[in-house]
Amino acid sequence: MPDKRVAIAPGATIGMLGGGQLGRMMGVAAAQLGYRCHVFAPDDPCVAAETCAAFTPAPFEDEDALARFMNACDVVTYEFENVPVGPLAAVEGAPLRAPIRALEIAQDRLAEKRFVADLGGTPAPFMAVDDEADFTRAIERIGTPGIVKTRRDGYDGKGQWRIMSPRDAEDADLPADTPLIYEGFVDFLAEFSVILVRGMDGEIRYWDSAENEHSSGVLARSTVPARPDIAAQVPAARELSAKVAEALGYIGVLTLEFFATAQGPVFNEMAPRVHNSGHWTIEGARTSQFENHIRAICGLPLGDTATIVPGVVMDNLIGEQANGWAGVLADPANHLHLYGKDVREGRKMGHVTRLILDAAA
Repeated sequence: MPDKRVAIAPGATIGMLGGGQLGRMMGVAAAQLGYRCHVFAPDDPCVAAETCAAFTPAPFEDEDALARFMNACDVVTYEFENVPVGPLAAVEGAPLRAPIRALEIAQDRLAEKRFVADLGGTPAPFMAVDDEADFTRAIERIGTPGIVKTRRDGYDGKGQWRIMSPRDAEDADLPADTPLIYEGFVDFLAEFSVILVRGMDGEIRYWDSAENEHSSGVLARSTVPARPDIAAQVPAARELSAKVAEALGYIGVLTLEFFATAQGPVFNEMAPRVHNSGHWTIEGARTSQFENHIRAICGLPLGDTATIVPGVVMDNLIGEQANGWAGVLADPANHLHLYGKDVREGRKMGHVTRLILDAAA
């Protein structure tokens, strides 16, 4: 385990667990600071490897390959939260700076909500669902409308079933032998995220919170600044987010998503990593979430997180939308990022960031 009091100098090797677009963008940020990146991922080819110096294609459960990878790296981070915890814990002296406990909690929606509630946060009403009797009790206690989610592995709207009425509950065909959670719907004004970075010395800095719009369970647009009634709830959400980071002893970028409601911010979910709703920071902030994550895990001074323009809009490009790259580039206000993936329906293929230079716009 690296000494948390000592910075890791440029020229060292940063290991990344996971090979998606978040790793791809972290690889670019790391290279700008003079680091080499080594990706470990089961997918071959993977888009993160295209911006990194080395790539180990192997299953996360391959403990021998994982140990060789860890030994080749000076520090290791992860670019998505579903990296299996068991193999990581089995690697003695693994140079991880972001704590495994953060993965354990974020991988289980029930554990996540209980953890945040214990810190004083307010999640949506929830109950564990392990069988039909549990589901019936959850419907009786929480009511409808609501949503059933798998406790593990769901993302971007996957592993979720809307229950709009008691009749829907009766007709629901839920997966057997799969731990689930039932959540009551939240009457909200908007969704927003708090993205922070915590350094090795415990310093925390925040980016401006984006107001987020989703389509079919996938983030479609993030806008900074959020509307005033949403922004008014950010201080309370930041206070909870800091408690989470400190309770975990977290190092790096951490994201918490919230619903803005008439009663205040309601916690939705946590991502112990850089986040889609923070992609605007590449062009719109003095220091991007990707660069500050690298700075944090390497023990460097954190960069300024201030927004440098009056406003920013970030749109995800989903599926065939990525084929409209020529039109995107025809507008000089746009900044296009494509992830190098094969086009697939519902897949995040890239994003475009538009800087708003006129405060009156």
